[in-house]
Amino acid sequence: MSGGIDSTVTALMLHDEGYEVVGITMKTWDYSSSGGSKKETGCCNLDSFNDARMAAVQHSFAHFILDIREEFGDFVIDNFVEEYLAGRTPNPCVLCNTHIKWRALLKRADALDCDFIATGHYAKIRQHVNACLPDRQGRFVVSKAIDETKDQSYVLWGLQQDLLSRTLLPLGTYRKTEIRQMAIDYGYPELAKKSESYEICFVPDNDYRGFLKRRVEGLEEKVTGGWFVDKHGKKLGEHKGYPFYTIGQRKGLEIAFGKPAYVTAIDPSTNIVVLGDENDLEQNDMQVSKINWVKYNGITDGMEAITKIRYKDKGALSNLFTESCGYNDDNGIRVRFYENVKSIAPGQSAVFYEGDEVIGGGIIQRTAD
Repeated sequence: MSGGIDSTVTALMLHDEGYEVVGITMKTWDYSSSGGSKKETGCCNLDSFNDARMAAVQHSFAHFILDIREEFGDFVIDNFVEEYLAGRTPNPCVLCNTHIKWRALLKRADALDCDFIATGHYAKIRQHVNACLPDRQGRFVVSKAIDETKDQSYVLWGLQQDLLSRTLLPLGTYRKTEIRQMAIDYGYPELAKKSESYEICFVPDNDYRGFLKRRVEGLEEKVTGGWFVDKHGKKLGEHKGYPFYTIGQRKGLEIAFGKPAYVTAIDPSTNIVVLGDENDLEQNDMQVSKINWVKYNGITDGMEAITKIRYKDKGALSNLFTESCGYNDDNGIRVRFYENVKSIAPGQSAVFYEGDEVIGGGIIQRTAD
């Protein structure tokens, strides 16, 4: 329970359905320690903690605060910094969900003798039933929520079968407007109006560059003096350091290119940032590794799938190649799109769909040479 509308309504719905509910609020980060310019927001907000506890008290179920700052810092924060220093663009929310929050929540659930864990994510989980072998337990499958404008299946690709088997996602069959009305019906009109935060919880001022500077001593001095170049290698001017740019970036480049310029590649070994036209962002081939298969226990070589390369991406038709893909990274596959897609960013998640169901996902490592 973050104190927001979705997790609160989830808890109250399950409580009304007869579940013995225990509310858990996770403390992931002390924003005051990051040196940002704004107050805490989202899951690290003391007011949100109090809102979650108040809802639990008013509905007579237990509430606990779970301190996972150490695990969060060791894994999510360190990975966030390391990825930018490697010239990639990380997705910390995916890592937090799959490697920290779910595991930490399940551990606490076991200690409290709880059968399930539940969250306010907009997605659905079902167990596959084999018509030929009805007595055989099938795999648990994540699929898109009914409200596709709020669907969060993309960020859940990393959940393994043991986690999915004990997870409840009640909001997957509702639209956001219905959840807001439920909050009002439960007597929380202010909660129904509560704004949603789309910022990274430990960078609530959205200034990831400032966060990196504060986190890595002497970073600016280490990366200053790098060059912007065009796709032919011609120097265009100096930049502020490769970690401060992302693939597809157009604003904030502070360079006159004569026309709109986009970051098309980043080379941390030479501190070079390549600029190009919007068309230069289009590619049709990429490597994805650290795969977690959800719907199937592996796939056939060349399988067709809709692949999403960012949260709000509509997805594009592709083939997934598992054999002779030319890559030797751990558990890697090659994804080849039928048509070019724009701004493939190493470090981001690639999630593969069959219809509305998640086949699996992984981390984008690089595009075709």
